[in-house]
Amino acid sequence: MRITILAIICLLSISCSNKYKDISNQEGAYQVIPKPTLLEISKGRFLINSDTKILGDLNLTNEGEYLAEMLSLSTGENIEFDSKSSNGNIVLKIDEAITNDEGYELKVTYNEITISGKTSKGIFYGIQTLRQLMPASIESGGDTEEELTIPAVSIKDNPRYSYRGMHLDVARHFFPVSFVKKYIDLIAMHKMNTFHWHLTEDQGWRIEIKKYPKLTEVGAWRNGTIVGHHPGISNDQKKYGGFYTQEEVKEIVKYASERHVTVIPEIELPGHGGAAIASYPFLSCFPEEPTKIYNDMVSDKGKELQANGTPKIVYETWGVIDDVFCAGQEETFQFLKDVLAEVIPLFPSQYIHIGGDECPKGNWKRCSRCQQRIKEQGLKDEHELQSYFIQRMEKYINSKGKKLIGWDEILEGGLAPNATVMSWRGTKGGIEAAKQKHDVIMTPGHSCYFDHYQSKDKDNEPLAIGGMTTVEDVYTYEPTPKELTTEEQKYILGAQGNVWTEYMETTDYVEYMILPRMTALSEVVWSSREGKNWDDFQQRLNHISKRYEVMGLNYAKHSVNK
Repeated sequence: MRITILAIICLLSISCSNKYKDISNQEGAYQVIPKPTLLEISKGRFLINSDTKILGDLNLTNEGEYLAEMLSLSTGENIEFDSKSSNGNIVLKIDEAITNDEGYELKVTYNEITISGKTSKGIFYGIQTLRQLMPASIESGGDTEEELTIPAVSIKDNPRYSYRGMHLDVARHFFPVSFVKKYIDLIAMHKMNTFHWHLTEDQGWRIEIKKYPKLTEVGAWRNGTIVGHHPGISNDQKKYGGFYTQEEVKEIVKYASERHVTVIPEIELPGHGGAAIASYPFLSCFPEEPTKIYNDMVSDKGKELQANGTPKIVYETWGVIDDVFCAGQEETFQFLKDVLAEVIPLFPSQYIHIGGDECPKGNWKRCSRCQQRIKEQGLKDEHELQSYFIQRMEKYINSKGKKLIGWDEILEGGLAPNATVMSWRGTKGGIEAAKQKHDVIMTPGHSCYFDHYQSKDKDNEPLAIGGMTTVEDVYTYEPTPKELTTEEQKYILGAQGNVWTEYMETTDYVEYMILPRMTALSEVVWSSREGKNWDDFQQRLNHISKRYEVMGLNYAKHSVNK
């Protein structure tokens, strides 16, 4: 009898230890976005429980603790990362044999998980894939009454492009630090690696500059905003604004760095400087001329200020503004250098974005100082004056160890020597820049502008700037133009989704406009061109939309075929 009992106990022990080894998996458990380079399905499932321990070198503490927190919240168990022990069943390790700096390998069996990468960044992306292999319920803290298991799989993966970005305009509408962090989390979840932070505009200056306090005392606030689509039907008469302190900027940059997201700041010049000019009118070619009022769509407070001797006010409408930084006076360049001297130390990024787009030349044409500058420098016209402006700022930025990025208008009049071009007016600017052997980031309006409508049914869509860019438009976009030779194609670094917020007043609105278009773009810039398939993507999009739901994200449900 005693032998029989011992035999039963042994059989039970074997059965328990192999419980997850023998479970067959369905392909529906492997709905990962962006699509991995190679995914091989195995049998079995790995159980996350109180015995789970994460191991890795000390230099992987950031990634280990990130994973430990995610699993702990999902299970209710205290799962820890240990850089000293040799015992554990989730192993993070650096593998020099992996060739791509952002590539990773993920191996899940019934009793062990291994995530390898050439760098910590690759390991972090492996963790993001592991996250998508788990049920969507983990995003809300999981269900501790149910076991959390991960299907067995072997994945080898690496990105197609080195630059995978999302942009956010916080100047037209301001968003709190908490949302900026949430935006960065979404970038990281999608294995994107760059956050382009649009900080200054005609309608608001959003970053503290200690040498020029009026930039935030005056420039960060407008006294009203147009109602309805530009040019507007009225003014809401509400003071609006906000800004980020330098300490908040440091906090956001650190948060992004921990998620392997690079933050690129944008300080607009020589156009789109209306908020700075309202703060310091000497920056204008004509400081005494009142800020132009369009269609009388200005607040009562704005009218009062101008009537009482304050000609320059922060713009309350959208569109392209004539009042730009004066290129003919040294004070303008000194101001911009002073601003960048405070901005550059806050951002470890190798890039500083200077805008360079939509700069009307009318004021320069009638400004005697700008005309004198053209004559002295032997320039042909105002377009070459803009090139002079950009190249002069590039020299300063380069002297600080940084590289300049600008919108494709910086090509006009001659491109700055070391500049990187963001091609937004279609692909022509990107093609031209690549042929000139300049690095290019593709962000054409037809496929990468997420302020466009995303459905033909505009009457049932929130107000947008115009145009239409569907999820399929984004997904079928090919960033590398066929017009380029094999050698020229090397200058295409990647692509970026742009989010201009003239009509996005709330964080929910931003979420609705980026999701699921951002998800589509993430696969465009990560996965191989040959592996893309719209029908297959739609199936995986249905799966990830459940994650949106649990995360409480306000996505465009009509863009997901459930």
